[in-house]
Amino acid sequence: MLFARLPRGRADQDHGPGLRLQDLPGLFRALRAHSGIVTEPVPVIAIDGPSASGKGTVASRVARALGWHYLDSGALYRLVALAARRAAVGLEDEAGLAALATDLAAEFAGNEVFLDRREVGRELRGEDISAAASRLAAIGAVRCALLDRQRAFRRPPGLVAEGRDMGSVVFPDARTKVFLVASPESRACRRHKQLMEKGLPANMDDLLQELRERDARDAARVHAPLRKCSDAVLLDTTEMTIEDAVAFVLTLAKGNQPRSTAEGGAGPQAGAA
Repeated sequence: MLFARLPRGRADQDHGPGLRLQDLPGLFRALRAHSGIVTEPVPVIAIDGPSASGKGTVASRVARALGWHYLDSGALYRLVALAARRAAVGLEDEAGLAALATDLAAEFAGNEVFLDRREVGRELRGEDISAAASRLAAIGAVRCALLDRQRAFRRPPGLVAEGRDMGSVVFPDARTKVFLVASPESRACRRHKQLMEKGLPANMDDLLQELRERDARDAARVHAPLRKCSDAVLLDTTEMTIEDAVAFVLTLAKGNQPRSTAEGGAGPQAGAA
């Protein structure tokens, strides 16, 4: 029995040892243990970083290796940008964009993304949609509208979330936080390769300029600027393969915390990606 009837009597009568305020935490722990209730939050691995740093590929592979859910937060902003284009809502119409974000009819099924029940994965990867998403991501009302939707991805057995403010705003209590970076030149090369493989036109000089402008915009925005959390591990993938970056994050998540590669640590490194 965890409870006993307290004796009746005068308020000032001494009944000997009783339940004191300082005893309550221990009592509640005993109740949880007795009932089998699990109070630990669903674990989250938050991977943040600038555009084309490789965080999407790394995050999705880490999620697959662990059997966890995966959140591409950037896809939500691209969906809002696509919805805005379809509804002819301008990027200066903050109220209209926030309303679109609130009522966004989006669904995720494996590698497919649906907007209003139509698969839109290819449309979301266009450079025009990416540029628009970057601009509307600076709008506080849009970020607020998408916050609960992002947090709803947090389901057992765990979540790997990637974006720009996963560790700082969306999941500040994430068990593992990684801030993934790479040189602008290597990121431009990766983006160029991605676009060419999709049969889309791409110019290296233009891509490099766009990345630098987006970095500046993401870092300078008032709402949830791109920054490394104090408790995040910095991972520079400029000279790493995707496989090594994935292995680094998995090792970190499993409790063996290597030092940041940017600080000369002994994290796994290999040739250029």
